[in-house]
Amino acid sequence: MSKVKANDTVEVHYTGKLKDGQIFDSSIEREPLKVTLGQKSLIAGFENGLIDMAVNDKKTIVIPMEEAYGSVNEEFFQKVPLTDLPEEIKPEVGMALMAKNSDGTERQLKVAAVNEDHIVIDANHPLAGQELIFDLELVSIA
Repeated sequence: MSKVKANDTVEVHYTGKLKDGQIFDSSIEREPLKVTLGQKSLIAGFENGLIDMAVNDKKTIVIPMEEAYGSVNEEFFQKVPLTDLPEEIKPEVGMALMAKNSDGTERQLKVAAVNEDHIVIDANHPLAGQELIFDLELVSIA
């Protein structure tokens, strides 16, 4: 029986959870994730967890934050004057905002604090600083 190795293309069903059991993403209600390993399109811990799995294998992996989205970086917090926000936006802590990068791509930001004359935005990945748990089921190896 063949097992997953580096650079294989695989299809995998997954459910991603936080330590408290909260599910943040799952492929169960849709097509499995199809990905070629070694392309850096997955976080390192997820890709490493697939190595040596065989078709129909199921397992749970725990990915430390260093192999996921890293720790929370204080440099990614920034003050933004309220006057810089569009009038229709009424900021609240936890609110998601989108910003355009210089290359035209979009980046998700989160309002970390609201003050009298400014807000503090957090540009860290939403899962930064988190240990991630994935339930995996290998569907195919191409």
